[in-house]
Amino acid sequence: MKNSIITLFLILGISQINAKIKLPALFSDNMMLQQQSNAPIWGWADKNQTIKVQTSWDSKTYEVKADKSGKWKIALQTPAAGGPYEISVLDGTEKKSIKNILIGEVWLCSGQSNMEMPLKGFPGQPVLKGNEAVVHSKNNKIRFITIPRATVLTPNEDFEGQWYTAGPQTTGNFSATAWYFGSLLQEVLDVPVGMILVSYGGSSMEAWMNQEMLKDFANVKIPTTKEELAKDPNRVPTTLFNGMLSPVIGYAIKGCIWYQGESNYERAAQYKDLMKKMVSSWRGLWQQGDFPFYYAQIAPFNYAQFHPKDNKEEYNSAYLREAQLKASTEIPNSGMAVLMDIGEENNIHPVHKEAGGSRLAYLALNKTYGITGFEFESPEFKAMEIKDNAVTVSFDKAPNGITSNGKEVTGFEIAAEDKVFYSAKAEVRRKSVVLTSDKVSKPVAVRYLFKDYTEAQIFSTGGLPVSSFRTDNW
Repeated sequence: MKNSIITLFLILGISQINAKIKLPALFSDNMMLQQQSNAPIWGWADKNQTIKVQTSWDSKTYEVKADKSGKWKIALQTPAAGGPYEISVLDGTEKKSIKNILIGEVWLCSGQSNMEMPLKGFPGQPVLKGNEAVVHSKNNKIRFITIPRATVLTPNEDFEGQWYTAGPQTTGNFSATAWYFGSLLQEVLDVPVGMILVSYGGSSMEAWMNQEMLKDFANVKIPTTKEELAKDPNRVPTTLFNGMLSPVIGYAIKGCIWYQGESNYERAAQYKDLMKKMVSSWRGLWQQGDFPFYYAQIAPFNYAQFHPKDNKEEYNSAYLREAQLKASTEIPNSGMAVLMDIGEENNIHPVHKEAGGSRLAYLALNKTYGITGFEFESPEFKAMEIKDNAVTVSFDKAPNGITSNGKEVTGFEIAAEDKVFYSAKAEVRRKSVVLTSDKVSKPVAVRYLFKDYTEAQIFSTGGLPVSSFRTDNW
C-alpha cells in the first residue's frame, strides 16, 4: 500500500513536470476578448496532439490538432459584450483554465514615449491630473496588458506579462494616452474595454516594421547581427516588430491607436509612405480587413535644440506634422488627432495627455461606433481664394465654424512669387480667415504655424485645433 502511494505521487509529480499545454501570456486570467468576432486563441502542446477548447459563454467545445512543432490555433466565436467567462484548454490528460474573462472592445495601443508615458508620469515629468485619474480609476470593465520592451533579430512568440483590472494599484503604470482613450470609450459605450500596449520610448517607425515591409525603402538597413543593436536598438529597423509586436499579431482587436513620429522628424519626407506601408501591412497580418487606425499628430516642440551646430530646414517638425496630415487622407479608415495646442517648447512629453487620448476616442466613437452629435475631428484647410492683395482661406470639417477664442491671430504668413513669407494680418470669419500684408501685394501662398515650436490659434467651436499647414511645396 505504501509503495502504491509513493508510486502515485511520483506519477503525479512527473505529470506536473511534463505538463504539455502552454498558453501565451496574452491568454491569461482577466483577459479581454473582442465581442462578436472569430477570436483566435493559440498555444503549444505535444506534436500532433488533439486539443479541446471549451468556452463557458456558449458551452461549446472546439477541437484542433497541433502541428509537427506542437503549435495549434483555433478561432472562437464570441458573443456580445459581457462576462465574466472562462475558457478551458485540454489535451486529454491536462486541463488549463483561463478565468475572469470579459468580452468587449479590444484596442491595440502602440508608438513611442508619448504612448508609453504612464499615468503616474515619467521621473520628473508629470501627467497633468494623472494622480487624480489613478485615484478614480477603479473599473472592473477596463482591462489592459503591457508587452515588455524587447529588441531582437528574429520574431518572438511570447512575452512575460499579464492582464490587469483597472484600479489605483495598476493604472498608474499604464499608458496615460491609452487610459484616457479606453476609459472614455468604456464610459460612452457602456461595454468592457481592453487595451494591449505595445510601445517603446524613442522608437522609430522602421523598428515597428519587418523586412518585407521595408524592402522598397532603399535607405533602410536591416540588421543581421546583435552588434548592430548595441546603440539605440529601439531605432534599428525590424527590432520592435520582432520583439514586441510579433507575439500579439492575430489577437482579435477592434482597431489600433498610434502615437509616434518624434523619432522620425529628421526624415519627414519619407514618413507618409512608411506609415501607409506599415498600416496596410499590419492589417494584412491581422487578417481583419482595414481595421480602424487612429493616430496622434506630434505636438510642437523645439527640435532644433537637438542640432545646435547642424540644424537644417527639413528638421523643422512642421514637415513631419504635414506628412501625418497627408497620411490621414490616403490611409483608409484612419483619422488624426491634432495636438497643436498642447506642445511644450522644451518638453517632448507634454503634460496634457488627456487631450490626446480623448481626441483619439472622439474619432473612434464617431467613425467606428457611429455616435454623432459632437465634434470629433479638427477643421482642415479646404481652399484659398486670392483677390487683389487679400487671401481668403476656407476650412472643411468645421460644422459650427472656427474661432480664435477672441485672441489676435498672428500665426499666418503669406508670400508672393519671390517665396519670401511675411506675417499676415488675419480676420477670422465663420469658416474662413482673410489674410493681408503690407509687404505682399500679390500673394500666391499661405502658411499657418509652419514652425518647429508654435502654439495653436485657430480652433473649431468644439475646441479642436487646426493643424499647421502650407499651400506651397517650396
